[in-house]
Amino acid sequence: MKTLRVLSYTAVGFAYALIVLGGVVRITGSGLGCGDDWPLCNGRLIPHLDDYRTLLEWGHRQVAVILTVLTAAVGIQAVRTRSEPEVTGPGGIVYPAILAVLLLLVQILLGAVTVIRELPPATVILHLGVAMALIATLLVTALRADTNRKPCSGLLPKGSITAAAILGGTVILLGGLTANLGAIGACLGFPLCNGQLWPTGGAGGLAHIHWTHRLLAFALLFHLLGIVVRLRMREAPSQVKDAAWIAFNAALVQTAIAAVMILSMLQPVWRMLHVAVGTALWVALVYTMWLVTDRPDGPVTRYPGVTND
Repeated sequence: MKTLRVLSYTAVGFAYALIVLGGVVRITGSGLGCGDDWPLCNGRLIPHLDDYRTLLEWGHRQVAVILTVLTAAVGIQAVRTRSEPEVTGPGGIVYPAILAVLLLLVQILLGAVTVIRELPPATVILHLGVAMALIATLLVTALRADTNRKPCSGLLPKGSITAAAILGGTVILLGGLTANLGAIGACLGFPLCNGQLWPTGGAGGLAHIHWTHRLLAFALLFHLLGIVVRLRMREAPSQVKDAAWIAFNAALVQTAIAAVMILSMLQPVWRMLHVAVGTALWVALVYTMWLVTDRPDGPVTRYPGVTND
């Protein structure tokens, strides 16, 4: 079990690095740094790395190779240890481990299509969505393999926390769509959009796409604040309170970074930080949701004043 736990957590780390590096590749315009070749890079296994765009894209692919090996190892190790009671069953490790392998295969195919078709926005967003699903699945695998971490039984606000995770995923995908459609510069100023509460039409509706992303991000921030206040006022496990607090603070930092990014006229460093913190927020949301939904077997502990909504 220790080997599976170490492999899973390491895979989560590389999945995070891959997502952030993918954002750096997009922001720096390095998506075609290897041309339209795949799996080769500019027709070579090891390309000339004198151009930073080629270096970034090729480095992104190398991290993907490492993640592929790690995810395959997680799947193999989970199947090999399936005789252990905690590995199989509804709350076991085999199902998320195998799902992670399948998601990785889909991600590899999407990566190839994205490069060969020269970065169509729809494929890029789908690529991002599968990447977020992959890191979530790997995290659940790691948490289930970690005997030092257990989900919380009892009646907790799992409906609200699950809604926060769904809302967070939607915000991330809309953010990717905003960036890939070029809508990031269509809604300047903060917190309003071009000084308006609701932007006027024009630019092919890009300002509306950007503004919708922002409104949902604000909704997520205040939704998380409500969860934190609710948990603090009532008796609930400290690990759930702490996880929700971390998620809220990640959303708060992300909002601050977004404000600086817009007001600084979209400086690349702030855009990269936006990707990194947004991914960390997603990990925090998945962890919090796991705490209140992935329950262990055994008697249910009821926490006074905390309902299962």
